[in-house]
Amino acid sequence: MSDEADDAHFAVRLHLFHLLQTASSHSMELDAGIPARGWHGEGYRGHIFWDELFIFPFLILRLPILARALLLYRYRRLDEARWAAQQAGFRGAMYPWQSGSDGREETDVMYFNPRSGNWIKDDTHLQRHVGAAVAYNVWQYYQATGDAEFLYSFGAELMFEIARFWASIAQWNEARGRYDIRGIMGPDEFHDGYLDREMPGLDNNAYTNVMAVWCIARALDLFELLPKERCHELCQRLRIEQEELARWEHVSGKLYLPFHDNGILSQFEGYEALQEFDWDAYRRKYPNIMRLDLILEAESDTPNRYKLSKQADVLMVFYLFSAEELAELFDRLGYTFNPGTIPRTIDYYLRRSSHGSTLSAIAHAWVLARSCRQRSWSLFTEALQSDIGDIQGGTTREGIHLGAMAGTIDLLQRCFTGLELRGEELHFHPALPDELRRLAFRLRYRQHTLSVDITQDELTLASDRSGAEAISIAVGDRHIVLHPGDRTSVPLTRPS
Repeated sequence: MSDEADDAHFAVRLHLFHLLQTASSHSMELDAGIPARGWHGEGYRGHIFWDELFIFPFLILRLPILARALLLYRYRRLDEARWAAQQAGFRGAMYPWQSGSDGREETDVMYFNPRSGNWIKDDTHLQRHVGAAVAYNVWQYYQATGDAEFLYSFGAELMFEIARFWASIAQWNEARGRYDIRGIMGPDEFHDGYLDREMPGLDNNAYTNVMAVWCIARALDLFELLPKERCHELCQRLRIEQEELARWEHVSGKLYLPFHDNGILSQFEGYEALQEFDWDAYRRKYPNIMRLDLILEAESDTPNRYKLSKQADVLMVFYLFSAEELAELFDRLGYTFNPGTIPRTIDYYLRRSSHGSTLSAIAHAWVLARSCRQRSWSLFTEALQSDIGDIQGGTTREGIHLGAMAGTIDLLQRCFTGLELRGEELHFHPALPDELRRLAFRLRYRQHTLSVDITQDELTLASDRSGAEAISIAVGDRHIVLHPGDRTSVPLTRPS
């Protein structure tokens, strides 16, 4: 490794330490979730956010039994999510943006801006995409473990109720012949409404709508995966009729996605009409512009006026899904998906982000890993410094940022290796940064304990001896059947 990679290695070790302090085998039998700030400070008062979306991949592939226990934490709060959806006028389960110990919404109604001395209304509870993160984690857990019993007993009910919520919140727009999801917020957080509307919330946040389609599609897949008797039993207990299932199909094929500028996915409907922001002027004016929302409010202005983001929003779809998966989702919706728009979309939003969240560098490093490896590595090393260097200027003393810490580990585990859980195969498509000469680790997949060793030129896989069934592994276009005790090496072609 280079000196820089050596420093990165020590930082990753520290991040692993913090992650395994918060989520370990010692808490497996407890009804405990994963607070966004770990157990290390008063920040966010121990609330559970969507950060587990960045944390679960490590646990699913290393400690699947712990991941299962944490999914049960969400399952036990399903009734509270059902109640929240009902109170908001929807069906199914609506998980809160900030979940307290009993699963209630605990998001603040106001927050303080130290720059202006003002208290500002907090509408971040309108981030409805948390439920989609829960469903995504359930599905990833099943893909990695093949734990059909969990899906049978708990996971399917979770996914049905989350899918039901998305089908319920979608409203038919007769003029465009598609469904809208209105009055919500996306991951960005800088934008919480329109200047010409009194009520907060945005329409058709692209990330949220894509996740809604994905959730409903996977819930419908369960009717092929689970025994018919179990599906019938769940539908009876949850009172899901054929008419409702027909709506799920219709919504998942007719949800609206906003586009602008040569096929680029708009962050939300109306984004293209916002003003461009003078980034150079503000970088000259302020030493740190990560929290532009606070800066603009102190200037009697608002981020709702401009094309800017606190963190990855649209780009989260490229963080979570491969081009192949996105093509399937777009095809389901009747939109044309051109992979050539991915680098243009990444560049468009990267130039309009202040990286005001520690999660932002994670997502951006991920989406740049193949198109600009040097920039990806730079963002990866920046993310490693989130808490070590307290880059937000004092927030680390309130608690570490566990999502960002786990995200750096996952960049090594899945992003640079091209590791993907899809269908009945474990996929690898390595693209190590130049700064990494070798990457080696162990993981759990479908009851196999795998040793993975990747250099710039070769991928070596070895499975410990066990009684597990053979697994299928795809390395690029090559498909390998690996039995317990097998070892195989595949030569790699370095990407240009």
